Amino acid sequence: MTTVLDQIVSKTGKRERERLAALEQLDVMDGPRDQGFDRFVRLIKEIYGIKIGIVSLIDAHRQWYQACDGLPFGEVPRDGSFCKHVVLAEEAIIVPDTTLDPRFSDHPAVTGDLHIRFYAGMPIKTKAGHVIGTLCAIHTEPRTFDDRDTDILRELAGAAMDRIELLQTASTDSLTEALTRRAFKAEADQMVTLARRHAHALSCIVLDIDHFKSINDTYGHAAGDIVLKAVSATCKSTLRATDLFGRFGGEEFVVVLPYVDMEGAMATAERLRKALATQTVDIGGKSISVTASFGVAARSLTGKDIETLLAQADAAMYRAKQEGRNQCRSWSTLRKEAGKATKGTRKRVLRTGFILFDERRSLVDCSVKSLGADSAGLVVSDAFGLPEEFLLQIPADGIETMCRVIAHDGQNLEVMFQ
Repeated sequence: MTTVLDQIVSKTGKRERERLAALEQLDVMDGPRDQGFDRFVRLIKEIYGIKIGIVSLIDAHRQWYQACDGLPFGEVPRDGSFCKHVVLAEEAIIVPDTTLDPRFSDHPAVTGDLHIRFYAGMPIKTKAGHVIGTLCAIHTEPRTFDDRDTDILRELAGAAMDRIELLQTASTDSLTEALTRRAFKAEADQMVTLARRHAHALSCIVLDIDHFKSINDTYGHAAGDIVLKAVSATCKSTLRATDLFGRFGGEEFVVVLPYVDMEGAMATAERLRKALATQTVDIGGKSISVTASFGVAARSLTGKDIETLLAQADAAMYRAKQEGRNQCRSWSTLRKEAGKATKGTRKRVLRTGFILFDERRSLVDCSVKSLGADSAGLVVSDAFGLPEEFLLQIPADGIETMCRVIAHDGQNLEVMFQ
């Protein structure tokens, strides 16, 4: 029987830590959808005559689909994915008939409604050889896959890695014309440095469109793109020319406000919230309302770099989601509610984490997305059943501490160390 300790040991080896460090360096998880990757999955389906094509990235606890054609979801737990075997083997896994392979024959995707019968997973590797994701060809009937087929999939995986590296050089998001994540951080770093040097105020806003997945599910991705462009245009027309505006994720945008303190930033966030809430977006002759949730943080002794400000604003935004959406919340208020002062900086990271409860008998994998001296931001595949207090282990940093949840939204948890 596999124990909790066995699970922790198996997921925290040196090679896995190096793999996650490579993925963290690229900073592409949960990024905006890119049409270039959509072309990859269409090519996979066309070349092989199959029903499902996937380009995915894999972090500490989940397989996230950068592009997918043929499945109704955007991510799956890593432990429940076929591609965990590709990460472990660091080479292609070809399964002509899943019902005959003991690794897959009992999997719900094989025995259930998805009826998966064929799987080909090719690792997406960095130049240093770290597997950050997979390119997958999947079908509902058994099929052969010869050396030529494998070579083609390998070339496609290499081209997907090239695409990831190319996107590192982009400064503007092609859909919304907002700054890309990397370009935003570079400019924001300079703004924060100037604010510290001259001791002037600076604040950060994170906003996330409410119920965006339901918009995509109801009206399609093309409609979702229209909404994203409309939100971006509204934000840019409301902000000052000197404010910095970027797109960080599928439906997440960020703002840096130079020479603006917390009070002013909350006022700006409220103006943005009202501007979005009072407009409608026309989609195929039908007008829909769009709202967003906002989190705000301001430069202080403990929030003096952009990574810390972003993490603090993230936490406040998740509280706004938790409390009903279409609201603005500040990190300072959240900190007071937590009943303790924060200390030190908070960095965006990518670490393997483990949530333990029920006297260490229950374990849930998580990815640590931000980490400070007394707080952290976590992502889990399913938060259902998690207690408000639990033990958090982050082996790479030698951390084992009791935590209390201070904000959450779906799979995202913000915790304070006790």
